[in-house]
Amino acid sequence: MRMIKVVAGGAVLGAVVGGLVVASPAFADERVCRGTIRAVTLDNVRVPDGARCALLGTRVKGNIKVEDGAVLVARGVRVKGNVQAEGARSVTVAGGSVVIGSVQVKQGRSAAVLSSRVNGDIQLEANRGGLRVDRNRVGGNIQVFENKGGGAAIYRNRVKGNLQCKENRPRPVGGGNRVQGNKEDQCRRF
Repeated sequence: MRMIKVVAGGAVLGAVVGGLVVASPAFADERVCRGTIRAVTLDNVRVPDGARCALLGTRVKGNIKVEDGAVLVARGVRVKGNVQAEGARSVTVAGGSVVIGSVQVKQGRSAAVLSSRVNGDIQLEANRGGLRVDRNRVGGNIQVFENKGGGAAIYRNRVKGNLQCKENRPRPVGGGNRVQGNKEDQCRRF
């Protein structure tokens, strides 16, 4: 009887320990960026609070996340996921960059998406600084909502979805945009 308890206890312990090893999730590597990262391939990039990051020709298999008060300058990057910023000081995506997902900049200061391809949406919401969206190819929508202070300039974009601007002060300026969907509200004449 004692032998059965030892064998059964060992089997349960082995199953629990083995189960923990098998069930542990696999996390993608996250690279924290402070400074410059050149032409390398990374899983995900995070620009921490208050940091400055330059990505030059970098390939990102996942997302770029820009945190509070941080600055991102991304030139010639290839991003399979999204570029997401909340509370960032400045976000620039330029120089022939390609973002397979969306560029989302919310509740920050300035942002610029220039001469790039974004397969998803460009969303600029509740920012307080200057905003520029110029010479991009956008597979989804350009949405510029509730930005106050610096103004938004939206010129010469090709948009498969809609160009939507609402409740921005001052009103956005723009023109020369080719939009397959609708030009709406403050952007209806762009």
